[in-house]
Amino acid sequence: MTELGKLEGGPRRWLVVMAREPRCGAVKTRLARDIGAVAATGFYRTTFTNVSRRLARDPRWRTIIAVSPDMAAVSPVWPRGAALIPQGPGDLGARLQRVLDWLPPGPAIIIGTDIPEISASRISAAFRLLHGHDAVFGPCDDGGYWMVGLRRSPRVRAIFGNVRWSSAHTLADTLANLKGARVAMTHSLADVDDGMSYRRLGKAGARVILPAMWRENT
Repeated sequence: MTELGKLEGGPRRWLVVMAREPRCGAVKTRLARDIGAVAATGFYRTTFTNVSRRLARDPRWRTIIAVSPDMAAVSPVWPRGAALIPQGPGDLGARLQRVLDWLPPGPAIIIGTDIPEISASRISAAFRLLHGHDAVFGPCDDGGYWMVGLRRSPRVRAIFGNVRWSSAHTLADTLANLKGARVAMTHSLADVDDGMSYRRLGKAGARVILPAMWRENT
């Protein structure tokens, strides 16, 4: 993990972007079966760049990129100056919980990198919901969610046990671990996991203009 001192100071809100190194054949494998590995990797890279670009420098929160595999923290694909941490081992639930347990105090929101419509205004709205709720979710129409946030006060809840990931039950299983908690739902956004959803996306997220802070890795 990044040294704790590097994360102290500034906003006490944490936005974590869960990201895989965008290597061909290692990302968006379900989508790759429909449109090919090269196109799927290109989509992932472009969407990650666009989403991170919108969020990383927003002064209302501190953005951290949690990378996988762990050794990818030294890859040149990440934005210069970004706070990077490894996701560590285990299934997605173990990796998500590890991040929530490790972060310094303050509300935390975790997002993925493959939904083009994620914006700073949506993240800000989710943080506002955490003022009066223990947890907040951004649902997807496939039964999963593009965002999960916890107030993390007075304690950090363990919410990812026995979740059937990448299924129509993902959100419901996670909610089952939050009995008695005050839970809010925010904007529902479309995930892009197959050829149909990719075609439905149209031109959204298909272009990226890299700012100076980014290194091109082609």
